[in-house]
Amino acid sequence: MKTEELKGLIRDVPDFPSKGIMFRDLTTMIKDGMALGVMADALEELYKDKGVTKVVGIESRGFIGGSILADRLGAGFVPARKPGKLPSVTVKASYAKEYGVDTIELHSDAISPDDIVVIHDDLLATGGTMNACCQLVKSMNPKKIYINFIVELTELHGREALPSDIEVSTLLKY
Repeated sequence: MKTEELKGLIRDVPDFPSKGIMFRDLTTMIKDGMALGVMADALEELYKDKGVTKVVGIESRGFIGGSILADRLGAGFVPARKPGKLPSVTVKASYAKEYGVDTIELHSDAISPDDIVVIHDDLLATGGTMNACCQLVKSMNPKKIYINFIVELTELHGREALPSDIEVSTLLKY
């Protein structure tokens, strides 16, 4: 199975979470062991020679690919969570969504200046969540930051919301 074939395992769910939205459900892809392996191999291939020391996974679907990538790279995993879910001192950033404002948090000691970080989420739509998480990671002054997604919805132009000085990669584009 090739990476591009993973698209055939992603379920389209019309009108979820609201009317007019075509939701790309990756759970149908990751429940397939072979597909999960192909995804993991493709993620590892992107970052295996970049010296990554931490992978930040964005709640909650970013925890799946982010944890796998961290394991494959021998890197630490850092969860980016919704408010009130992390037990110690946090830093936070708020961002606008289509239907309101949301907030993302990291432990304040999660990233050090010696770290090379990949920030991972399952899907790039409008880019608001990733941009907020990226600003948090940047505030901790790591050596280098990369951004990664499994799926990118190109018609929503989410890359435009992301910092232009950070390399962005996706496995699949719609």
